[in-house]
Amino acid sequence: MIFLYDDEHPAAQENYARLAKRLNVFIGSYTTAGRLYETDLRLRPNGESGLLVSTVAAFADYQQHQAWVWEHQALTRARFSAGDAAVGAAFEQVRRQVLSQPRDLPALRQEIVAMRQKMHDGHPNSSGQFDIKHDSGGMVDIEFMVQYLVLAHAQQHPQLLDDIGNLALLRLAGQLGLIPAELAEANHQRYRTLRQTQHRLRLNQDGHCRIPHGELDPAPVLALWRVLFD
Repeated sequence: MIFLYDDEHPAAQENYARLAKRLNVFIGSYTTAGRLYETDLRLRPNGESGLLVSTVAAFADYQQHQAWVWEHQALTRARFSAGDAAVGAAFEQVRRQVLSQPRDLPALRQEIVAMRQKMHDGHPNSSGQFDIKHDSGGMVDIEFMVQYLVLAHAQQHPQLLDDIGNLALLRLAGQLGLIPAELAEANHQRYRTLRQTQHRLRLNQDGHCRIPHGELDPAPVLALWRVLFD
């Protein structure tokens, strides 16, 4: 979560920071059925060392001049969820401006592949089963590919910035000719199946979301990864 405000009152920073802390405690409360939501506030400007709340202007400046590529990857999925509608509209304008900026595609590919490797290294799997989220050919690979397509091509195709989700974005990328149509459809179906499997396993209290190798073929995902990054 990111907390933004637009208020020139001298005490605005302090007041909204207190409000954000209270909201975060409330959202992450534990109940008899478990925790409500596990929140992550590290995507704010300057990460954990940064201020808990930011003005819209400060957020825009950070995203345009200081943010890392992985922060822009996260921004492809960011959406206004609650609060003042004017602040939400300002955020969406910043998001579209940042994601539509021209990029060095070879450098972008290199950054995304490096970040994917870091995530893979951070989730080792010695279980002998396929981790449907973190292993090669799983959900994170598909999500990274969609994020790459948005960052690489939103300047020419602003419809990639619309709030339509990964499934629709895969099909849209195929329709726009950014990836082979057959691979777009195959990865659309694979991501849907992976999400359904993840929901089923989590309902059964399987936090790792792992299945026997061979139960789901990762070939379509790996094939699209090669098209984009090899």
